[in-house]
Amino acid sequence: MGRGSAVVIVVAAGSGSRLGADEPKAFLTIGGRPIVCVAVEEACNCPSIDTVIVVSPPGSEDRMRSVLATVAPGATVVAGGATRQASVRAGLAVTSDAAEVVVVHDAARPFAAPGLFTEVIDRVASGADAAVPVLAIADTVKRIRDGEVVSTERRDDLALAQTPQAFRASLLRDLHERASANDQEVTDDAALFEVAGAHVVTVAGDPFNFKITTALDLAHADALRGGRRG
Repeated sequence: MGRGSAVVIVVAAGSGSRLGADEPKAFLTIGGRPIVCVAVEEACNCPSIDTVIVVSPPGSEDRMRSVLATVAPGATVVAGGATRQASVRAGLAVTSDAAEVVVVHDAARPFAAPGLFTEVIDRVASGADAAVPVLAIADTVKRIRDGEVVSTERRDDLALAQTPQAFRASLLRDLHERASANDQEVTDDAALFEVAGAHVVTVAGDPFNFKITTALDLAHADALRGGRRG
């Protein structure tokens, strides 16, 4: 596979309910800007990406296009589904059949640097089926059952997955179709590749590339983004 351009699907359809917000997470602001704008702008700064697809909360497509007008006026906006997996499928449905590499990224990780996008794209362009950023686990990991500790897991064999994750486009489409037909739900797209026995490689993740899930995460991101303004 050549080192050509890639498509990025930015999943931004989350409700924000775990944040206690009264509007979708993507439209909440950090440093005075919507989370989705920060995430999409970082993706657009990757020179390997030439097509941007943003999956919006259903019914908010026009608002999403308006919000993105200054950072990605050419982005394709589609309505998301009931689950993250359904939202990725919605993005894939409008992806060109000519695309060889598709990157899936969560808007809730707005600090993913352009270089991280480049790295995962390059690994797939070099022959991998999928490439995933991971972080080593610093804390001791306990396995819990019914409120009791039953074992301590080896950290050397475990890691925390992040996005952006890059994939061989044709295989990503095929595996999503199979998952849909079999009612198979996973928490990230790389899991579909793992189950299928595909070649999934890792790259070094970035601690700064954290996911905004709680109100504390949002406050942390707002403080960080505020410090980077100007």
